[in-house]
Amino acid sequence: MWVNIVIGILIPLLGTTLGAACVFFLKKDLSPGVNRALSGFAGGIMVSASFFSLILPALEQTKDQGKLAFIPVAFGFLTGMLFLLVLDLIIPHIHSDKSEEGPRSGLKKTTKLFLAVALHNLPEGMVVGIVFAGWLYGQSEITLAGATVLAVGIALQNFPEGAIVSMPLLAEGMPKWKTFLYGTMSGVIEPIGALLTAFAAGLFLPIMPFLLAFAAGAMFYVVVEELVPSMAQGEHGNAGTMCFAGGFVLMMILDIAFG
Repeated sequence: MWVNIVIGILIPLLGTTLGAACVFFLKKDLSPGVNRALSGFAGGIMVSASFFSLILPALEQTKDQGKLAFIPVAFGFLTGMLFLLVLDLIIPHIHSDKSEEGPRSGLKKTTKLFLAVALHNLPEGMVVGIVFAGWLYGQSEITLAGATVLAVGIALQNFPEGAIVSMPLLAEGMPKWKTFLYGTMSGVIEPIGALLTAFAAGLFLPIMPFLLAFAAGAMFYVVVEELVPSMAQGEHGNAGTMCFAGGFVLMMILDIAFG
């Protein structure tokens, strides 16, 4: 079983690596239009995955609580958002629009950009770890196929994230091989977070609905804080919106058809 989990949690890292490899095929930074489209696509997948793969299973597990079934799910969702908010405040990083957040530090610009992507990859690793742990420990609402589909969905949205972090570094003059390494390393936090979460989840099975909702809240925070502003910045355009819809529907299809 643990072999399946290890393979599953490495799938998202593959998506990041393939996205980072764009530096070997593209000569310049991503255009604003492409950046908006990729951000929208990633955001759509994350919202869809949060709802169909996390919130719905969490509500299904609490249905025996009747009208109070929403309490652990709502509390977990808000706690997940608060957790990412705290990390956002204490870790120095740069958003894709070049705005800086977190405490002042002497870190290089490239390091802050790397930290921004690594920070936002953390909840995705937690999501994969929690879902695979749910399957491992016999949660009937979670299947191996469903957990694997979620991992594939995260990998799909990691592809544009890998490109988004790597291409600006290339534009800053960093060598391609080093840019590729930075892009790939930004995704390493995902399998690490997934493994730690999978191990810890076994100790907290009674609050699995809370953990699922917590992961969903953390994912939503990333979408609202980073991806939605990125897909809307610059001149008005519909590319980000339509790609968001496409990402949402694609993840919904994957989850329902194969999960």
